[in-house]
Amino acid sequence: MSSKDTPKQFMSHIKDRAFAPAYLFWGDDEWRKDAALRELLRGAVDPASRDFNLDQLRGPDLDADGVGTILGTPPMMADRRVVVIRDVSGMKKAARAALERYLANPASDVVLALTVPSGVKPEAALTNRCFSLQVNAVSGDELARWIVKQSQERFGAQITPDAVSLLQSAVGDDAGALMMELDKAASYVLGGTIDAAAIEAVVGIRHGETSSDLLNAVASRDVSQAMTLVGPVLALPKTTGVGLAMALATQTAALGWGAAQRAKGVPLNRLAKEYFDLLKRTGAFPGRPWGEATAAWTKHVPQWTVADAESGLRAILRADERLKDTRASNDEQVLQTLVLELCTSSEQRRA
Repeated sequence: MSSKDTPKQFMSHIKDRAFAPAYLFWGDDEWRKDAALRELLRGAVDPASRDFNLDQLRGPDLDADGVGTILGTPPMMADRRVVVIRDVSGMKKAARAALERYLANPASDVVLALTVPSGVKPEAALTNRCFSLQVNAVSGDELARWIVKQSQERFGAQITPDAVSLLQSAVGDDAGALMMELDKAASYVLGGTIDAAAIEAVVGIRHGETSSDLLNAVASRDVSQAMTLVGPVLALPKTTGVGLAMALATQTAALGWGAAQRAKGVPLNRLAKEYFDLLKRTGAFPGRPWGEATAAWTKHVPQWTVADAESGLRAILRADERLKDTRASNDEQVLQTLVLELCTSSEQRRA
């Protein structure tokens, strides 16, 4: 995405009704990508002539003649037409060539919107000739702010920090799933404030039984609590054994890094900031809000050594291989074995 192609600039196009000839929506957050496209359609399409001036098509279904015809048709009783082509990366070679010829000299009365599926990076031929909006999933504190904003703006409900944290722990960063749960929670409180109790009621999660609670139990090496939490946490929506293993890997690596920093003389009260800087540099996924993760790591790092973390990462690698092997034991058994290893220090295992 170029420096000018930002969400703020995109929203200014809609507000000012000054549209680019072509837009490209890509990235791994399908819900937010579709939401951006809906915003464009709301702003660019005249409701009175929508049936005549909006065409929504799939790239793989188009041939070269179809591309030329659809993009060469003038608007009817309106200032512009809007053409949406989804999955542009799936277009046939001739159709794609016709599209690129059009983009080299686009019509002034057509707004073209192209979408690319998650996991596919668009070619420069598209990004250089379109307003290119990359829409990736957000996490951590940025996701928490997004939840608060959506709760207020879409559902007219305030939401407490505890409820935000609980919702993130239960649902993760799936924007579509988060919106569904927010909708249910807003209906549940009937115009009141969404608190942790409301999230527990509508999502089916109990306070103290989230992925964050499991991560904290492992970080504090509370083997009994960690073993107890594996089953309930795995039963949460959008929670998988592989996902938990990834979060445990990030945490274990962070605790080992913190132990190494302390060995170099870095004081404990500086580690929280150091951890924030580490997450920014690496882009690692802690499986929960950054502030929550860094606070837990700083609190529990004195219980870890570099050797403990190295041993733990080897255990996580073995568990990850078993979790991805359909012939292996079920996820709960694999994770219980893993947390038992993680909660036991390397010295205890040698004893």
